[in-house]
Amino acid sequence: AKKKKKPKLLNKFDKTIKAELDAAEKLRKNGKVEEALRAFEALVNKYPQSPRARYGKAQSEDDLAEKMRSNEMLQQAINTYDEVVSLPNVPSDLIKLSLKREADRQQFLGRMRGSLITLQKLVQLFPSDTSFKNDLGVGYLLIGDNSNAKKVYEEVLSLAPNDGFAKVHYGFILKAENKIAESIPYLQEGLESGDPGTDDGRFYFHLGDALQRMGDKEAYKWYELGYQRGHFASVWQRSLYNVKGLKAQPWWTARETGYTELVKSLEKNWKLIRDEGLAVMDKKRSLFLPEDENLREKGDWSQFTLWQQGRKNENACKSVPKTCALLERFPEATGCRRGQIKYSIMHPGTHVWPHTGPTNCRLRMHLGLVIPKEGCRIRCAQENRVWEEGKVLIFDDSFEHEVWQDAESYRLIFIVDVWHPELTAQQRRTLPAI
Repeated sequence: AKKKKKPKLLNKFDKTIKAELDAAEKLRKNGKVEEALRAFEALVNKYPQSPRARYGKAQSEDDLAEKMRSNEMLQQAINTYDEVVSLPNVPSDLIKLSLKREADRQQFLGRMRGSLITLQKLVQLFPSDTSFKNDLGVGYLLIGDNSNAKKVYEEVLSLAPNDGFAKVHYGFILKAENKIAESIPYLQEGLESGDPGTDDGRFYFHLGDALQRMGDKEAYKWYELGYQRGHFASVWQRSLYNVKGLKAQPWWTARETGYTELVKSLEKNWKLIRDEGLAVMDKKRSLFLPEDENLREKGDWSQFTLWQQGRKNENACKSVPKTCALLERFPEATGCRRGQIKYSIMHPGTHVWPHTGPTNCRLRMHLGLVIPKEGCRIRCAQENRVWEEGKVLIFDDSFEHEVWQDAESYRLIFIVDVWHPELTAQQRRTLPAI
């Protein structure tokens, strides 16, 4: 590896006050944050044209914001980073560091558009530096603007055809556009480059998924590599939003979950749940919405959601009031912010690609409501099962699973996600929704 050049942070004037700047910086480096801030503020008052003093003040505010967990102080740091750049004779390395940190802190506060403006400024000031263009592409992706991100990465790859960071992100965008075959070489070559920022579980996840959809068994080689790099819990369990140490197995029994009351209640009342679901299906204005996560290879699969991310859909529940009333007694399901409760109808000729849920923090219950005699099956990891009317199947959908519907008539099931039984009450309260 080439030795990284030390950034040049001092202009001519700052070299003349280097001893004062170094003394203030030493306080900051030693963790004396408040003292450092006072020292840099004094220097800014004494030498208002000093970019290095202003940058030291911004860094001290940044450090203090972290120590105090204060968004207000962090905003102050962002403003000061911005001031650095507006001063005369600022060394280009200092401009780069200031704006890059400003954009990063804006993203941290959720100010994605502000961050984007800062990144655009960096790209305008240093058009030949592809790393800033790469950051700008990420900025666009963070606000969901894939088309502008795509343009940025096309630009990077025209300037630097072997840039691994641009390749994985470009491949990621192509895959999101459902250009599966096209995405593969970009994801693969990007990962093989080993460039900084490429070793990310999402890229192993999407490369493997793209290969699987093309019927290529190489997928498991990449899943294995993702597992070895610590991104996946195992080759089969590939969720990315996890709590470490939770019991992990593809299939569960009601007793193993500890949610036996819920399972009994679902199985005892399955006809009531079925009949309310059928009544919704019979309505002219269908409340069932097509699956929209691009998980189907072919066919017709729709869902009618009652709870999403722990929030009740009051309107939906008006159509199935008894089913919703039944569920209200079970907070492990209605309060599961990393799951859903929904009806799922799948018509003949449907195949759902092998896929993995986003988190290991939930288990998924399937209650059979209308199940054709044969032709319907689900695989989780390496084991196939079939649904039965009035019976609950329980699996961990963070493991790879796949569904086939080759029957003569539709299949209707009721899906109830529950918190993983080993999560503490505190974790259930504080884990962010998915």
